Amino acid sequence: MTTPPDSTPTPITTAADAAAEFRHSTVLLHEAVDALQPFKAHGIYVDGTFGRGGHSRLLLSQLPATARLISFDKDLQAIANASQISDPRFSIVHNSFATLQAELAQRGITHVDGVLLDLGISSPQVDDATRGFSFRADGPLDMRMDTTRGISAATWLETATEKNIEEVIRNYGEERFAFQIAKAIAARRLTAPVSSTRELAELVAGAVKTREKGKDPATRTFQAIRIFINQELEDLESGLTQAFDLLATDGKLVVISFHSLEDRIVKQFMAARAVVKQPERRLPIRSADLPQPLMKLLGRIKPSDAEVSANPRARSAIMRVAQRLEPVAKGVVQ
Repeated sequence: MTTPPDSTPTPITTAADAAAEFRHSTVLLHEAVDALQPFKAHGIYVDGTFGRGGHSRLLLSQLPATARLISFDKDLQAIANASQISDPRFSIVHNSFATLQAELAQRGITHVDGVLLDLGISSPQVDDATRGFSFRADGPLDMRMDTTRGISAATWLETATEKNIEEVIRNYGEERFAFQIAKAIAARRLTAPVSSTRELAELVAGAVKTREKGKDPATRTFQAIRIFINQELEDLESGLTQAFDLLATDGKLVVISFHSLEDRIVKQFMAARAVVKQPERRLPIRSADLPQPLMKLLGRIKPSDAEVSANPRARSAIMRVAQRLEPVAKGVVQ
């Protein structure tokens, strides 16, 4: 997640330049890049969510001259921003990181040495009222990260069943008033469609009976609909699996999540590959043939108090890091 840069990005050639340009912009900027080190001379690295380029630019300032960086993003504005980078080691893909294997295969890449996934949405997306992500300013109810594909949130709210709306708001927003909100939306669209962010926020405010301190009543509903429209959790599950399959031995997987649903998926994915069920000790199995873990957990990091103070949107971020271990010995079932 990023905050808007103060000016048009300029070429960055050193880590100091990167830090100055993107200070207080990209969440866990240095922590994420440091977690991918040590960089290999001919290593291939993936930034699964380019956003406004904070992580990618800092990576380019530190990667060896013979390494490569492939970044992904669904957002056309992010793609336009990435096109400003003139570096032969860098390429940008207009697609979700859920297409990692297919997109890299087209480029002749079967293994990578590090994958970084910075989940959620960027501040420019949130702050642009025309994108429909935020209830703080009125705008069309779109919410698509890739406006060239799929249907808008307004179209979905107009065509989905009341039950479906309730399930999405409850499951993806963890909203206890999901039933009341879905009922209010269904009643409203009998007379007029819910087509703007303000209209949806007002409907939710009228349906939510009690409010969490310091949180707008529409927060959970907007989060839920955005996650559903963009298939964020499905993309995350697929992207994690593909990233793991692509990682070379000792390759790092770094994931920054911004809410509990994402973090739970990441935590369980890494943990499942870091622990293996061992056979009973009485069985005559050589130690070399025992099942081995496929990943090593390297840590969990949250933004510092100073970063949260400078960028309040960083407060919910959690970064998890894991490393791919040697392939399982021949004859051992994974």
